[in-house]
This record gives sequence, C-alpha cells and structure tokens, in this order.
Amino acid sequence: MGKESITIKDIARELGISPSTVSRALKDHPDISKATRDAVNELARRWNYRPNPIALSLKSGSSKTIGVMIPEVVHYFFSTVISGIEDVVYERDYNMILCQSNEMWEHEVKNIRTLLSSRVDGILASVAKGTTNFDHYRNIIEKDIALVFFDRVAEEIETDKVVIDDEEGAYKAVIHLLRSGKKRILHLSGPPHLAIARNRLSGYLRAMKEYRLVPSPDDIIKCDNIEEAERIVPALLKRKPLPEAFFVVNDLTAAQTLMIAKRSALRIPEDIAVVGFTNSQIARLTEPGLSSVDQKGYEMGQQAARLLLDRIENIKKPFQTKVITSELVVRGSSSLTQK
Repeated sequence: MGKESITIKDIARELGISPSTVSRALKDHPDISKATRDAVNELARRWNYRPNPIALSLKSGSSKTIGVMIPEVVHYFFSTVISGIEDVVYERDYNMILCQSNEMWEHEVKNIRTLLSSRVDGILASVAKGTTNFDHYRNIIEKDIALVFFDRVAEEIETDKVVIDDEEGAYKAVIHLLRSGKKRILHLSGPPHLAIARNRLSGYLRAMKEYRLVPSPDDIIKCDNIEEAERIVPALLKRKPLPEAFFVVNDLTAAQTLMIAKRSALRIPEDIAVVGFTNSQIARLTEPGLSSVDQKGYEMGQQAARLLLDRIENIKKPFQTKVITSELVVRGSSSLTQK
C-alpha cells in the first residue's frame, strides 16, 4: 500500500474497528479507550498517515491554505515578498501554494483555476505583464473567496491592495539625478497598461516639470528587460547630444544599461548616471553599485498576507489600499561621493 494513499478506512480495516472510532482516536476523544487511541496513533505514525486537506476543507469549510500568484519566482523582489508572506502565513497556522505566471496571461488563468480547485481560502496575486483581461480574478470575487493584490494590481477590481508609492519613488530618483546636475534624463519604462509603469512615468515627468524640463516622446522608451536593453540602449548612446542619465523601471534593466554604457567606454556616473527601481541584490553587485529605489518587498508581503488572512477570518473592514513608502538608496552609479 502506497504511503501517500493511506486513509482512515485503511487504519480501521487493519485494526478491525470502525472509521469513526479511528477518527475520534486521532482527535484524542475521551470516549475512546487509551489502548485504542495508542494503537491508532502508532499505526498512523508507522504508515505515515496524513489527513486529506481537501476532505478536511469540505468538512470544516476552511482549508487553512492560501494561494500566491507571482509573475516570476527568480525575480529578487518577488522572492522577498514571498518571505514576508510565509512568515505571516505560518505564524497564523496557514499553509500556502505558490504559483508563477511567467508573465503570461494563459499561465495565470490556469493557475488560478488550479488554486480554486484546491479549495484555497484566499489568493494573493501580482498581475502578469501579459494580462489585460481580468475575468479570472473577477471569478475569484464572484466565488466569495478573499483576494488581495500586491505590487501589480488590477485597478478596476474592488478588493484589498498593497502597493509601493511608485510615483513618489520615481520622483525621488529623478530629483536626485537633477540635483546632481543631470538634465538630459531618459526614462526606460514598463508596459503602459501596468499601473506601476504609469505611476513611475508620472514621477519622472513630475520631477522634470519641477525643473522646467520637457522630455520629448523619444526620451521615454518602453524597455524593461535585459533583451530589450541590449537591443535599444546602444542606439540611445549614439544620440547627439549624449544622454546624461537613465532612470530605469527595474534593476535588471538598469544593471544591463550600466554594463552597456561601460562597454561603450563611458564613465559612470561622470558621463552617464543610472538609477534603477527595486534595490535588488544586483544593485550591490554592479561596478559601480547601482542607485535604486527600495521597493521593500518583505514588508509588502507581510502586509498583503495580513490583509488576506484578516479578510478570510471575517474581520469586517472596507476594502483598503495600503501604500508602502519607498526609499532611494544612492550608490556609485549616480554619485561620485558613493564610489
């Protein structure tokens, strides 16, 4: 008999007692004799019996399990979010099922379907870049299952959300560049349908406006991954006059931009300054170190998990959007004094 398939009925059959007696013995019910309780628990241990979580959820109405949907497990920011979620979830005696969309709508839809089939009590989600249709998230709400978005949110769906102050974080980054004497600042942006990309663009534009600078449409370029940077940035470095700085929507693209500039024999930050957004590990590994806006992923994960579990446990509150304050971490890619 496979250990994974052990059921209460198997234990009952082996010991010659009823399944209900086994069930009560496993719960240490006082009506069951000590000898029977000991025999049941000994066999359960020997056979590695584990309760079926789906069966338990059918009986209790709660699986004590949440689903977590992220775009990429390998992304530093999302790994820190997961750590924050885990600490809260396990502290409150819940389990979690982790899924990744790989930035694809199709994967996201399939994973949400799987989580619902697993009878999770709630779902934490960060939207994939490829998602523009949110019907699968509406389906979660329609099934009366708790849903909390974090970082990348579906703005039109009314539910709890946890975000960073993307616009303010971008504003801080660009103001820092402007105060360093950089004026020709290009923005490598994310997909315009994502709120985080629009908000970071807004922060860039607000800072430039404050210095009475008007970027041209050519100064805002959709470029948010390494492959796009390799294709796009070399041409940008051939502009006359040369750009003085890049404000980049994420750290991976910013680090690649920095490397491309160095390959072009440009000095960082004297000729070109670069600021990213995430404050990931790579920001500390580039040479010089990459200035970056800290997204505080661990804190975001904690807050998102608390919101979800409170909602699951029927703590009645209006839906809320929690905004985490970002912090600009200045390193050598934008400041001579930090080298």
